[in-house]
Amino acid sequence: MLLLFGFKTVDKALPGRPGTCQHCHAHVHHALVERATKFTLFFIPVFTTSRKFRITCTNCGYVSSISGRQKRALEMRG
Repeated sequence: MLLLFGFKTVDKALPGRPGTCQHCHAHVHHALVERATKFTLFFIPVFTTSRKFRITCTNCGYVSSISGRQKRALEMRG
């Protein structure tokens, strides 16, 4: 019996927010990205093994990681 399994990483763009960058101190839009790693069985995603969030300044390109709690706080503000 042949069993094909593995992991797949998927990036998903989420609605960003304007804010002040920690690096360049400019008040610009920040892009929010969710990176999820999924366990696959026969190339079909079965369940998510990890989830990380990154926010990127559109002015200087500075990338910082944020927690799920911080991501939910950003969603509740808007």
